Amino acid sequence: MRPTIRRLAAPGLAALLSMGAYCLAMAILGSYPFGPRSRAVNDLGNQFIPFHARLWDLLHGESSGDLFFNWNSGYGVPFLADFLTYLMNPFSWLVGLFPRDLVDFPVFLVTLLSVGLATTLMTVFLGRLRAGSGGLRALLSVGYGMCSWVLNDGHADPMWMWGLVSLPLIGIAADWCLHRRRWVAGTLLLALSWAGNFYTAAMATLAMALVLALRLLLADKTPARDRLRSLARAASMALVGIALAAPAMTVTLQASKDSQPAPEAVFPGRPPLLDQLAQLLPGGRGDAPVPNIFIGVLGLLLVAAFPFVRAVPLKVRVGWYALAAGIAVSFVWQPTILLWHGFALPNGSPYRAAFVLSGIFVMIAWLALAHHPRVRELAAGAGLVALLALLCRDRHSVGTSTWILVAGGGAVALAALMILSALRARPDAPRPRAGGALRAVAAITLTCTVLLGSAYSAFSVTALRDKVAWFRPKTTLSEQALAARDGLTARADWPRSRTDPGPHEFANNDPLLIGGEGGSYYSSYVPAATARTLHGLGGGWYIKGRHTLSFEDPVGRALMGVSSSLAMGPNGRGSYTVRHRDAAPLLTVRQELPTGGSDDTVFARQERVLGAKVYEVPELVPAAGPAPARVPGGRLLPAAGAATFTARCTPGSTAVLHAPWFDGEAAAAGGTATGVGRRDITANPARALGTVPADGRLVVRFTGHGAQRVPEHAIGCLSPRKLDAAVAALRARGPLRLATSGHGLTAALPAGSSGSAVLAVPLVRGWSCAVDGGPSRAPGSFGGLLAVPLGSGASRLSCAYTPPGLKPGLAASGGALLALAAVAGVTANRRRRDRRTGAAAPEPPSPAELPKPDIPTYL
Repeated sequence: MRPTIRRLAAPGLAALLSMGAYCLAMAILGSYPFGPRSRAVNDLGNQFIPFHARLWDLLHGESSGDLFFNWNSGYGVPFLADFLTYLMNPFSWLVGLFPRDLVDFPVFLVTLLSVGLATTLMTVFLGRLRAGSGGLRALLSVGYGMCSWVLNDGHADPMWMWGLVSLPLIGIAADWCLHRRRWVAGTLLLALSWAGNFYTAAMATLAMALVLALRLLLADKTPARDRLRSLARAASMALVGIALAAPAMTVTLQASKDSQPAPEAVFPGRPPLLDQLAQLLPGGRGDAPVPNIFIGVLGLLLVAAFPFVRAVPLKVRVGWYALAAGIAVSFVWQPTILLWHGFALPNGSPYRAAFVLSGIFVMIAWLALAHHPRVRELAAGAGLVALLALLCRDRHSVGTSTWILVAGGGAVALAALMILSALRARPDAPRPRAGGALRAVAAITLTCTVLLGSAYSAFSVTALRDKVAWFRPKTTLSEQALAARDGLTARADWPRSRTDPGPHEFANNDPLLIGGEGGSYYSSYVPAATARTLHGLGGGWYIKGRHTLSFEDPVGRALMGVSSSLAMGPNGRGSYTVRHRDAAPLLTVRQELPTGGSDDTVFARQERVLGAKVYEVPELVPAAGPAPARVPGGRLLPAAGAATFTARCTPGSTAVLHAPWFDGEAAAAGGTATGVGRRDITANPARALGTVPADGRLVVRFTGHGAQRVPEHAIGCLSPRKLDAAVAALRARGPLRLATSGHGLTAALPAGSSGSAVLAVPLVRGWSCAVDGGPSRAPGSFGGLLAVPLGSGASRLSCAYTPPGLKPGLAASGGALLALAAVAGVTANRRRRDRRTGAAAPEPPSPAELPKPDIPTYL
């Protein structure tokens, strides 16, 4: 028992120190859960907290969908790729243990526990890299767990934090390859890494492959044949391990191919060298995009001292420094940036793999410390750090916090290291009891320096980041959000109709956060078919369609079966109410699906899908003053000022505006709509402005922000009476019964139904439908919605969704599982055969035969 406790002591210490430092920093900041300040910056609030709320719903059986399909968002979208990408960090599943209203807390735990586990595993891996003091390994591992990447990039992306865990996890598997043992266990570690988050696991795998190659290259006494066997073992381990997690790749790859293209990412160019070097100094945050790599002052001192440690062979020093330099260069060269990120330049930071370089630095720091650097070697390293600080003193990321950590914390850490080094150099000095006390004081001082320095780094970096408007935290499940959710729940009528939480946004994924079945959906996997369909029918979007919005006009809501929707209070403030209006059922039977006709305007497209003419589309006539110039498809407003148009419509009709790319304000019939359009990137939804006056004369005024184009047919006049009649007709042709399962639906139709069944769900790949129990076939499209031919007479319809890529992924996993089982079986049989033939396992060495540790246990 006692040896086991000793083995666990150092990894446990690393976890406690790293998690304690992070919590201390958040407590000083007053950040959640230690204070009122939200930590939900950017995508953490808009994507990942809502996705974790949906995971809670799935775990508790309170979702209308399942892992395959999400009925709540985008009026029905696939979900498995989102789950595999955003929710496979095992710590994410803790969300089910807490109340849903406290979903922010388990999301915080994902970050915290990932930091703790990563430092624990790094402590173990460092011991396999070089034997030595567990306590000192733990202190260096804290620098990895609290590295700059965690504080700047990983903290807001819970799924990426599994990459921090994967690096040492794969390193342990690679070390087993080096010693040609535990193939099955290593394969499972690879599979666990890739399943938890394949994106960052790929980065960790590439980095550890380079580390393994370097270790084999430096292993002079290992025969070439054994090195090749280790490489072959590593390759087979990686192949089978990754294949075990194959669905995570095959499903997401297909979903990515089918997704709406992201705005084109532009490589920002190679940052200045001094800006890159300044990132080695702890505690700062720059205004220019650079790899975030610092690992704390203790690690920095030892990395700087490494070239001077003579106990390390020269080729080892050159090899490890060359590896670190090569990885650093690969981060700022576009071809290798693409390699690190799966051959696709990411939107946002192009330095998401920076945590692997922090891990390499921690390994170098440990190799320096494990070889017992002398006082003068440590002093040389300190001089190199001082020179670095001097050269980078004018960089934006170097501020007061950096100087406090480097000058103050660095001096204390250097003194403690020198004391430990001097004591080791004089093991037979008189008064050993005094030497032991001094060693303990130095060790405690070093521990406090690491703890407080890590906490201060986290505090200063977070405080600097929160000053940037883009990273201003948002409150997700506020009292208003919870009240809105209660109102939506009270109106829930699924699947007879939808309850839409739009258009107001508590987060970009409101339907997942507060419930309902809306059009808002923000994900890297928004299907292009969904984005195009909703946009074509008058829906808005952001990020070039990777964030769709709910319909805001009466016809769009009627088409999608939205009977209830959330409405903001006066002037967009105050409480929220739920408004109700009759809508078409989710599924309707159409005798004929109209073909041809004009689809030039959103009004014509809506009428075609509705099956009735409900709009007048008047000509916009320029009012007094110079007429805006005509351009293809509309009018070009002047760069400054406004333009007024008149139109004639039936009195009492509703003026609806559709100007998707307009940036400015439009006013008519007593109503105003603000547009933030930007072609392709941001599209405004169709919006009702007001009621046409009794004289039928409509005055429309556009005030643009700069030169803006107004569409030729920007205004449609909707007849409420005709819309009500069209909706009533569709309701009369609805199903007798409709039920949705997790990823499918069944409908009982009026006897002898013919024509086509149209489901108010955007059609994407993966759907199959059967009529009256017949063969399943892929449905067709009607205006982008799912349509199923019924034949001459039908009474029952069933449809189901299967994620593309799932079957080949499961097949690959099955093959890998068979290979794993075969290897495990062969190994077990060999052991049994050895026991039967009397071949005994080698006796474990006695304590006297064990190698002496290379470094005394200071902690």
